[in-house]
Amino acid sequence: MPQNTINLIEKTQKQKIDPELSCFRENSERQDDQDQITSIESFTGLDLEEKRMGNSLWQYCWIALAVLFALYGLLVRSIGSGTGFFIVWLAMSFLALLFAAAAHFHLWSMLPGWIKVMLLVFIVVAAGVFIFVEAQIISAFKEKPEKDLDYLVVLGAQIHETGPSVVLRYRLDTAREYLEENEGTLCIVTGGQGYNEPYPEAVGMKDYLITHGVDEERIFLETESENTKENLENAKALFDPEHDRVGIVTNNFHVFRALSLARKADIRECCGIPAGSTPLYLPNNMLREFLGVVKDYTCGNL
Repeated sequence: MPQNTINLIEKTQKQKIDPELSCFRENSERQDDQDQITSIESFTGLDLEEKRMGNSLWQYCWIALAVLFALYGLLVRSIGSGTGFFIVWLAMSFLALLFAAAAHFHLWSMLPGWIKVMLLVFIVVAAGVFIFVEAQIISAFKEKPEKDLDYLVVLGAQIHETGPSVVLRYRLDTAREYLEENEGTLCIVTGGQGYNEPYPEAVGMKDYLITHGVDEERIFLETESENTKENLENAKALFDPEHDRVGIVTNNFHVFRALSLARKADIRECCGIPAGSTPLYLPNNMLREFLGVVKDYTCGNL
């Protein structure tokens, strides 16, 4: 067969094969593109699903906290502590519900980046301050009283028609035990009459100590004060703040602030004498004390 004829046949076959290869390549490329699109859609769908699950988890956590805060606030209200601090827990419950709503509607993702940064910085700083102050408060729980002090100053708390509140009984029982062991120590009970109290706190405190065996002649009264700062400043008039050794009797969660206020009032020789507290209400007392420290520091009392 002539060479020209052979070349013509090969050329013709090649022309038939090339379109088939081209079509195969196009179909293969389309399939690859489709696989990539399917993969991206699948990944995006999983990503969105994970975000939804994360938001739902935060939503349920905030709702659980809201319920917990509300129930604890009502519990604090039920004991009749004489303060309206339970409202703080109800306010925290409402705030937790707002965060739950924010998680439900994905509000965080809608905020501008600079607002997110400012909020995160605020949260970190606030958490740091809270941890630092609470650590200071806890460090005073184990304050060791000195022996044979010249005076005890027992800080006042809520008084009822039936007698001292639970918090105040802790303080008075601790003072009584110290006075029994240190017979030369005198005692100053402090506290005026609040709007919801039948008589001045100091009067009820003195009656309680006398009933439990403390000699009346060892007890002095300060009946005008309305807060811890006034307790200490008014009591200072009954002893020598520069030379007398004084023990401040109060609940463990209150010792740090009480001692800080005493030193600010120039009571030089003072120590804390921690009384106990009810564990169930300790979260309430610790939170309230944190806010008290912040308030006194802001007002220049510490």
